[in-house]
Amino acid sequence: MARLYDSRKRILVTGGAGFVGSHLIDRLLEQGHEIICVDNLFTGTKRNVDHLHNHARFELIRHDVTLPLYVEVDEIYNLACPASPVHYQHDPVQTTKTSVHGAINMLGLAKRLKCKIFQASTSEVYGDPSVHPQPEGYWGNVNPIGIRSCYDEGKRCAETLFFDYHRQHGLDIKVARIFNTYGPRMHHADGRVVSNFIVQALLGQPITIYGDGQQTRSFCYVDDLVEGFIRLMDTGPDVTGPMNLGNPGEFTMLELAEQVLALTGSKSRLEFMDLPQDDPKQRRPDITLAKTTLDWDPEVKLTEGLRRTVDYFKTRLPELQVV
Repeated sequence: MARLYDSRKRILVTGGAGFVGSHLIDRLLEQGHEIICVDNLFTGTKRNVDHLHNHARFELIRHDVTLPLYVEVDEIYNLACPASPVHYQHDPVQTTKTSVHGAINMLGLAKRLKCKIFQASTSEVYGDPSVHPQPEGYWGNVNPIGIRSCYDEGKRCAETLFFDYHRQHGLDIKVARIFNTYGPRMHHADGRVVSNFIVQALLGQPITIYGDGQQTRSFCYVDDLVEGFIRLMDTGPDVTGPMNLGNPGEFTMLELAEQVLALTGSKSRLEFMDLPQDDPKQRRPDITLAKTTLDWDPEVKLTEGLRRTVDYFKTRLPELQVV
């Protein structure tokens, strides 16, 4: 039986102490909802939600989603999973468990509560794409046995589970495929290109570029992504996704490095290294579906988003120098 409530919802956010999850929670609290934040703090950190410590409508539970969870809520955002290669390759078996067992546990909870559930999937389901830009109808080009497979295939399996629960049990699901996202509260050592470049530039270290620097990525500022999440969650049961959420602006790694150097005023030199296994050469979302269905289009330009992110990392500079 669904929980009775007024316009204020009680919302569960798994992975809520992470980079994206903490920004989502801020927005949901601004809307007046009650939030249960669940995180095992493997890659998430209490720092990201410290400002909510005494908030009357916020609760933090340290819990691993690979284990069942029993709470009463009106909506579920399932964001729990390490999302950077450095972290998800640290314990690849656990990464797969987090995606698959975590999805099963959260879907089971949503089924019991008869509530809407959101899955944070990823552009990594497209692998090293042979179609560019990537529309939702593209099935992908994924290596099932590579070093990135624990994440790529884990997320693909999670999507399968969500759609099977939708077809078999009538569950109201929302599946978003997230493309590269950046902004304040990124983990300084997550190995992602934006945080890597900014931290290296601020510390005066060489900017490490893998390959020849001509591979491309699209970078979405976190506020734009969260807006897409909320708009997708607010749609009716006829809208399930999967839906690409990302910024279609496409930049080479060299272009990104040049912008970071300009914004930081750093004299760091560029250092070229071998390209990692299965690293995609191109990544850019086709967001036609999000535009037409959600009236959503990213607003924050890369230069402005990078400036805000650089300002954040500058506040952390003393501790970064110790690391």
